Amino acid sequence: MSGFFALTPEEVGAIDLSLRVAFWATVCSLPLGIAVALLLARGQRFWGRSVVNAVVHLPLVLPPVVTGYILLLLFGRMGPIGHFLAQSLGIVFAFRWTGAALACAIMGFPLMVRSIRLSFDTIDRRLEAAAGTLGASPFWIFVTVTLPLALPGILAGIVLSYARAMGEFGATITFVSNIPGETETLPLAIYTLIQVPGGDAAAFRLTLVSIAISFLALFLSEVLIERATRRALGL
Repeated sequence: MSGFFALTPEEVGAIDLSLRVAFWATVCSLPLGIAVALLLARGQRFWGRSVVNAVVHLPLVLPPVVTGYILLLLFGRMGPIGHFLAQSLGIVFAFRWTGAALACAIMGFPLMVRSIRLSFDTIDRRLEAAAGTLGASPFWIFVTVTLPLALPGILAGIVLSYARAMGEFGATITFVSNIPGETETLPLAIYTLIQVPGGDAAAFRLTLVSIAISFLALFLSEVLIERATRRALGL
């Protein structure tokens, strides 16, 4: 039985790559996610709000393959953005693990924004106004009042985005292909294994690993969210 659960170096590599891709996808999209969520929650009167909201949530309704193809057109080596980044900054996304992180970030971004926005919507604006009457600047109010109160929603958004990144398949394989050691994340590795004879055992092992990672992430998130909520309420 122990031999059955012994992971091969290739399987360990796919797990490590998935964790790394999901981490950077979540971390890099978090500042923008907070900014967009705040804009949608507090900017009810600005022109184009509905358009911004629709664009942000578009990856939720588009087929992931379509999202991956759009990324390939824009960020591929011959795409307008990809060509500029490669020539000017030496940054390449297509067929690299960085491209997998970009695809995962975009697919998880709507979930992150929605959770954080709902948290901003529930904040009592009178608390912010009270801090303003005490002489606090808008930036200081945001840092010391708004963000702590919105922390449960931010944590929920982080976890949802991370979990979505861990399970991303369609946009990733379309944008960066399935290259072992470079772009073959956990879902892509499982897909590859079920296509080859005798790969069922390895696919099952990676499936169990995927379930364990997802469960652990959700469990830890519930603990962190509960603590943040109690702290915000002063309990």
